[in-house]
Amino acid sequence: MAEVYSTHIPKWKKDEVKWIKESINSHPVVGIVNVHGIPARQLQQIRAELYGTAILKIARNTLIERALDEVTDETSVSPSKSVDLVGSDKKVRVLKEFIEGQTALLFTELNPFRLHRQIEKNKSSAPAKPGDIAPHDIIIEKGPTSFKPGPIVGELQNAGVPAAIEGGKVVIRERKVLVKAGDKIQQQVADILAKLEIYPMEVGLDLRAVYEGGMIFRPDILAVDESKYFSDFMTAVRNAFNLSINIAYPTSASVPVLLQKASVEARSLAIDAMIFEPDVIDVLLAKANVQMVSLTAKLSEKGSESKSKQVSEEAGEVKEGEKDI
Repeated sequence: MAEVYSTHIPKWKKDEVKWIKESINSHPVVGIVNVHGIPARQLQQIRAELYGTAILKIARNTLIERALDEVTDETSVSPSKSVDLVGSDKKVRVLKEFIEGQTALLFTELNPFRLHRQIEKNKSSAPAKPGDIAPHDIIIEKGPTSFKPGPIVGELQNAGVPAAIEGGKVVIRERKVLVKAGDKIQQQVADILAKLEIYPMEVGLDLRAVYEGGMIFRPDILAVDESKYFSDFMTAVRNAFNLSINIAYPTSASVPVLLQKASVEARSLAIDAMIFEPDVIDVLLAKANVQMVSLTAKLSEKGSESKSKQVSEEAGEVKEGEKDI
């Protein structure tokens, strides 16, 4: 698309649009992030943390939209189960749909999943301000506090915290969901959270969408629980290994175990069937010796019983003879 500007448009705007277009065309991955509410100091820290892996560009929304309209990237966006698209003829300009508020662009060679992980890792906790929206349920746990008895008890109670004085200490009597996810944080609650040193807000880039190879990825797709996936993968590996052993299916991993199992079973069969092989002859001889000793003991025991019985019978005959006399 040809670049058309009216003569009154400042050169810096033209240069800004040109730079964005060139950056889009020179990077395989482009992201749209929200930078609203990030203090300048932390924004500089985020830039430093991204240095070498991604370029963060803050620009006016109108200039970003113009650059996306004029970009010469010809890669079409393909439909995917993991991508929520309107049609297959969309290009990187689909990112326009995610421009809202204070927006910035990210240019990188990281794949979208690594980029999302990097952004989440760089976020830091921050105290809540009045009017902030709770990103998750803000919970006050039951237990003692560091406060001394005084007006703080009333402040806690006014903010909805079930506080009391027990044993000369200020305690929270029960677990309390102070603010539900999505609700606005009021002034009193924000003050109490700060005093309790609870920092529920996260300061950092808010990733809205990422473009790569003709596809748009949203944050809910990129938020991969690596520990769960690793655990599932290890479980699948164990199950596959156990199956290969149970059905005697030879693989590079199962062959050593299958050979060992076959050797043990063959040895057991040879012993049970008394097959005179060099590998089991010692066991057969030992087994025969044990059986011989056992048999000898039983015969000896039986002989003793027979002898005792004979002696008893003879004694009985003597007694009968004595009666006759």
